[in-house]
Amino acid sequence: MAFEWKGVFPALLTPFTADDKLDLSMFEKNLVAQLEAGVQGIIIGGSLGEASTITDPEKEEMVEFSVEYLNGRIPVILNIAESSTKDGVKQATNARRWGADGIMLLPPMRYKSDDRETISYFKTVAKSTELPIMIYNNPVDYKIDTRPELFDELVECENIMALKESSRDVTNLTRMINRFGDRFKILCGVDTLAMEELCLGADGWVAGLVCAFPRETVAIYQLVKTGKIAEAAKIYRWFMPLLELDIQPKLVQYIKLAATQTGIGTEYVRAPRLILEGGERERVLKIIDDALAKRPGLN
Repeated sequence: MAFEWKGVFPALLTPFTADDKLDLSMFEKNLVAQLEAGVQGIIIGGSLGEASTITDPEKEEMVEFSVEYLNGRIPVILNIAESSTKDGVKQATNARRWGADGIMLLPPMRYKSDDRETISYFKTVAKSTELPIMIYNNPVDYKIDTRPELFDELVECENIMALKESSRDVTNLTRMINRFGDRFKILCGVDTLAMEELCLGADGWVAGLVCAFPRETVAIYQLVKTGKIAEAAKIYRWFMPLLELDIQPKLVQYIKLAATQTGIGTEYVRAPRLILEGGERERVLKIIDDALAKRPGLN
């Protein structure tokens, strides 16, 4: 399906049962909440979706379930986070075969490739598929910086269409626009910088806390894009203690706990991750419950 890289794209959680199986009933419940809130696409198997531990059959099951359930209403994007170019190409092939509408593509995992190797990796995967691609730049967590100047060599790949910008350097947004105009759509990938980047012209938001609070996330996006900055800021300020859970090493556990508290998720994670306990759980739960007690009313 043809679509635009614009709007809110949740990086969906991968829900599990107590016995470590995919929980498709909870996956559907969260998917319904996202759709009702007005998101413009979904991303499966990202960092928040526990990409490092879910299997290919599980990815296939979630993609095919989503494609069938959504029936073309919004695009289904598959994240590719592989160690070798060969496996990246294989996953791009899988994405097309499973029915995904697009790809989010990380640089090689585990090995810190240099600029030439990173560009070669992206080009090889892009040329192996007709699916539209969003490059995911996250040097804080993955140590490879896909800086704006690297896109000079990616312009030739017509299906590389967007950038998920998670460097935490807000200036990269302006650098990309100054360098390429609207050739690449730019989506903020850091919850705590989302409103700032949307105000500076970002086309969308690949969001994390949307997995627990879809309506508030979409409301901020829509208010900013219609020029209602003060109204958006009011929600954003309320949201910030929650959004800060997205930039922690245990973001998966924290956001799963938040989704549990809002009724659209469970706490179960896949080892080596463990469910929160003790003082840490109490601290995070207090942040969530305090926010819920002051949750803003939305029209």
